[in-house]
Parts: sequence; structure tokens; C-alpha cells
Amino acid sequence: MSGSAEPRYDAIVVGSGFGGCLAALGLIEAGMSVLMLERGGRVERSAANWGDEGAFVLTPHYTHESDYQLRSRRGWKPQGITACVGGPSIFYGGASFRFREADFSPPRELIGDSGAEWPISYSELEPFYSQVEELLHIAGEAGVDPTEPFRSRPFPAKPMPLAGPSPRIEEAGRALGLRPFRIPMAIDGAICRSCTTCDAFACAVSAKNDLATRLIPALIGMGMELRPGMVVSRLGEHGGRIGTVEAVDTATGEHTIFRSDRVVLAAGAIATPHLLLASRLERQNPGAEVVGRYLMRHCNAMMYGFFPRPTNPRDEHHKQLAFHDFYFGDEGRPGGLEKLGNIQQVMAPPTSLIRAMLPAVVGRPAAVLLRNLTGLLAVAEDQPRHGNGVTLGPGSPDRFGLPPARIEHQYTRRDLAARRALLTRAREILRRAGALFTVTYNVTTFSHAVGTVRMGEDPRRSALDPDCRFRGISNLWVTDGSVFPTSGGVNPSLTIAANALRVGRLIGAEG
Repeated sequence: MSGSAEPRYDAIVVGSGFGGCLAALGLIEAGMSVLMLERGGRVERSAANWGDEGAFVLTPHYTHESDYQLRSRRGWKPQGITACVGGPSIFYGGASFRFREADFSPPRELIGDSGAEWPISYSELEPFYSQVEELLHIAGEAGVDPTEPFRSRPFPAKPMPLAGPSPRIEEAGRALGLRPFRIPMAIDGAICRSCTTCDAFACAVSAKNDLATRLIPALIGMGMELRPGMVVSRLGEHGGRIGTVEAVDTATGEHTIFRSDRVVLAAGAIATPHLLLASRLERQNPGAEVVGRYLMRHCNAMMYGFFPRPTNPRDEHHKQLAFHDFYFGDEGRPGGLEKLGNIQQVMAPPTSLIRAMLPAVVGRPAAVLLRNLTGLLAVAEDQPRHGNGVTLGPGSPDRFGLPPARIEHQYTRRDLAARRALLTRAREILRRAGALFTVTYNVTTFSHAVGTVRMGEDPRRSALDPDCRFRGISNLWVTDGSVFPTSGGVNPSLTIAANALRVGRLIGAEG
């Protein structure tokens, strides 16, 4: 492939999400010249982010110009992806949980015969959790989460006061003998407007401490070069090393060949294995059979309670409370599972979004009914399963030169049972809070996708070594959610970030 020549860099980072940014920080701290390549563009911040078109599924940053086809009951259908500077952090809800200590040594009942194992422990990752919480200015409250792992530092910030329907949910939980606690949030309470367009929206006033707000400007100030609108189409391997990174400008179609001594791949748990397979790098890896496999995405569902009166008349942000009473199973249900997961508050969709996405004859009455809803999200840990994953499909390459890819995913009976158990408890909380009835929406997005290029000790059962170096390629590392052997029972962003900072520092120490 012909392309323009570029200067050589000490390191190239592919992707600007949690895995890319935190790894880049470690490299820059070591004095390296770093180039970051990002497929998407910058997300503008203005009052428009509060409007109908502000939700990620309605923005140009959610695109179907991809090579992904998702298997459904009706055959293969296009799967949209979010691509922007800052990655999914721009549109996430800000929940920033640490994994529990026991998440790094999951029970056999969960992992089955998958061979999944964490080659690192919580204690190894703990200092990096603390540093990332400082970088993202996480607001939380220590000592109240019943499963809280050891902390070497307090939370950097205090959470905002409870708002909207949160006191009602807290009181209902306590009346049931539960221990609700504050969700650790990447939100700056000093400038937050307490709006309901947070989860799935870019923050209009930059109160959400996403990466484009909090970290990327600092990285650029430290010398990192960022090139948005660049799709990496191939990693060129020569003699067990990546010698070239080929990319295409999404606006002009120009091909460019970059050269670097080190490559960090952090494009996400779908795009990372796609690029590895498209570059045929699995052939170099003794764990080739796991590349693209063991895709996990949590078995999530939102349960909304319908109340006699509007639950949030002041339209305040209220994704604030979580329940971990059933994280390690439900003692009140004999014969249950050893691990379940997390229950946390979720806000009803903004009425403007419902009106925008549904036909007027349905959207208008639905928007009115939404005012009487408030909800809980069940985050059930799902099993690593070899049949779930990303593979190359038939057909011609796209305009960037990437071959088609197919995504296959099915939950196991255990996954569904864990979700049902959490939803049973969520319903009890909502009914105790005064809900007349509940409705459930099963989440089908890949927002929590992890596991497709996992790390481990056994070279035959893991594509990455404990330092997240791609086996068989001496200068290639992976630092996004792909590296997870298991999914844990909480939102993955903080663990992705902590591990990426760990790996970035390790690479930097090698020099």
C-alpha cells in the first residue's frame, strides 16, 4: 500500500478511550514521543448536547460505517459503533467502580472450562486505581459499600447531595434491610447543572470528567500528538515486531504509514481483535484460538417502576445509589449462584429523546408517562464463553481496507439466572418505594464489552502475558477492555483505566 512518509515515534497508541489515554500517560511520563490515532472526531460542547440530537445514538459519532455484522434471529445486521476523541467516556454515565478483591479470583462455578484466570491481583492494581481516581476526580464515599475493597487513599471528592427520587429509593432499600451507598462518579459537582442528559449524552458544560475534558488536553500539553479521523487498517509485522501502522484519513481517504518502536492497541473489545485478525497477527501467538473469543458484555437490564405521581419534577440528575448486598450471591435464595453483580440507579430517558426516536403518535404519550418512572439497572456478571466473539466474515474490504467482521454473542443460562435474581431484588426495592408496577428493558448494547484478547499465565489459553504484551510480538501491547479474563460485576471503565496506567508505566520502565 502506498502512503505518505511520517516521522518515527517512540510509541503509537491506537484509540483514545480509557485504555489508550492512561497507557499514553505512562509512556509520556517516561519521556517517549507518542502519537495517538483515533478513528472518530471531536465532540463539540454546547447547549445542543442537551437537545433531541444530543444522545449518542443520534450523533454523527455513532456510525454504521463499520465492518461489523451482528448475528440476530433474523440473520446478520449492521452493528453501530461509537467513535470519537475520548472514546466511550464522552457518552458514559460516569460510574467509576473498582473491582472487588475476589473478582480477580472468580469461582469455578462462574468460569467453567473457559480457562479464564487473572494473572494479576487486586493488590497489584490498587495503587493505579487510586491514581486514576485522582486524575478523573472521582466523587464517592468510603466505608459504606458492603463489599468495598481495600483503599490506600480516600476519594478525591465528595458526592453531590441526593436529588430527585434518590431519597425514596434509599429509604426503601434500608426498610428492606439493604445497605445502599453512593455510586463513585466522575462528575465535578462544582459545575454540574444536575441535568438528566448525562448517561448517553456528552456533557454540555464539561462537568462530566470524561477523557476529552479531563485528560487528553493534559496529554497534548505534555507533548502527545493526537490525530483524529484516522482509521488504522493494518499492523505490519516483520520479524516478530510491528514495523508499520497503516491508517486511512476518514475525510480525504489518504493512506499513511506510521513507524514506531512500540504499539499500544486500545481500540476497544470489538475493534481491537478485528484489527489483530485483519493483520493476521494471531498466527504469531501461541494462544491464537482465544484472539477474538470470550466476548463478554454483562447481562444487563433496566427495570423501571411506574409511580402515581411524577418522580423527578425538578428534572435533577439522580444516578446516585447502588446496592452490593447481592454482589456475591443472595443468601435469601437457597441454591443460588456464588456471584451476581450490581444494582444501581438509572434515570428514565429524557422526554426529548423519546419524542425524537419514536413516531409522534407514540412518542408524545410515552414522553408524558416517563415523568412517573424511575429505575434500577441490574448489572449481572456474565460467563466467558468461547462461542462469543469477533471473527472475520466473507465479503470485500471496506473503503479503509478492513475486511468485514462478525460478532456473535449469546448469554448462558447462568447469565440469565443471575440477571433474573438481581431483577427480583430490584423489583422489591421499587415496589417498597411506592411503584404501582414495573417494566423491564433488556440492554443489548456492547457498552461494557470486554474479554476478546485476554491476559493470563498459560500461553495456550491467553493471548496476552501478565503485562498485556501480545504473545509472539515483542513490541505490541493491548490495554483496553479486551484484556479482561472475566467481566466482574460492575462497570469496567475504572479497571480498564487502572490496568492501562499499570501497563503504560511498565512499557515506560523498559525504555
